[in-house]
Amino acid sequence: MLIGEFDYNLPEEQIAQRPLSERDLSKLMVINRKTGIIDHKVFTDVLKDLHEGDCLVLNDSRVIPARLYGLKASTGAKIEFLLTKRIDIKTWQTMIRPGKRLKQGDRVHFGLENELTAEVLGHGEEGTRIVKFFYQGVFEEILDRLGHVPLPPYIRRESDKDDRERYQTVYSKNEGSVAAPTAGLHFTDRLLKDATNKGVRLAYVTLHVGIGTFRPVKSENILEHHMHFENYTIDEKNAKIINDTKSKGGRIIAVGTTSTRTLESACDEKGILRSTHMAATNLFIYPGYQFKIVDGIITNFHLPKSTLLMLVSAFYNREAILKAYNDAVALNYRFFSYGDAMFIY
Repeated sequence: MLIGEFDYNLPEEQIAQRPLSERDLSKLMVINRKTGIIDHKVFTDVLKDLHEGDCLVLNDSRVIPARLYGLKASTGAKIEFLLTKRIDIKTWQTMIRPGKRLKQGDRVHFGLENELTAEVLGHGEEGTRIVKFFYQGVFEEILDRLGHVPLPPYIRRESDKDDRERYQTVYSKNEGSVAAPTAGLHFTDRLLKDATNKGVRLAYVTLHVGIGTFRPVKSENILEHHMHFENYTIDEKNAKIINDTKSKGGRIIAVGTTSTRTLESACDEKGILRSTHMAATNLFIYPGYQFKIVDGIITNFHLPKSTLLMLVSAFYNREAILKAYNDAVALNYRFFSYGDAMFIY
């Protein structure tokens, strides 16, 4: 299976650079897998396609302000850090730009008073560096003051104060992601309340989105691609909600590809979910994969040749998904993190 089979043409102007003023007023493409019928709606209409007894599974991971701008201690050169994975209380795996300027032992200062300093300890995986931070006080509080929202590279602007709130889901709780689980950005508190009033159950999992979200597939043959491990947690309460829904014939609707991968990683071959504390998954879902627990996916529109496009292609089929994407382009849908949504069931 070749990477070129998951390509499509997207005009750059349809890559959403900012979110809509109202979260739940984005466009929604609804695909019925059984009939092949496609409807074009507004996201608030998602309730019409959710049934009493269904369960929405949402990823409650919260994005940390993981991008830092500092100065190399010895030269004053500008350096950008992107924290991608915490190793221990003071040590992080980090993407650095420009990375060639830093060698083992080099230090970088952050903040007007140099209140945060990082020392390069060595190389990490796939071009990252391992760095140790030195500071006085609570690291999370310092990061909250100095850090910036790590918007993805296709959003061609610096993050601002509005992104602090808009690049988080309204139900985000557990800090640890370097990118938002973006399908959830469309939900409001009111929409979730309306869903529960309709008899739709809500369940929460946590998967911290890591460095893999920034890494393109480089292999011509997608079977040679290896996913990065990401940590996830499902507690007993939420596992029970999901299993009870399944046993009673309700549908499991995963909100986002992160929720999808978490559910499929944590269930057995019969689709029974296991509660787990801090497991890790590198599950790569591509056409041919047999889904065990997920009955529907609410998701955004994904980058060409990406593992996320491969996942939704596996859930429906590649040709139909690419046709739907081309239709979305023609109908001026907005793409990627701050863009519009799709519901496949």
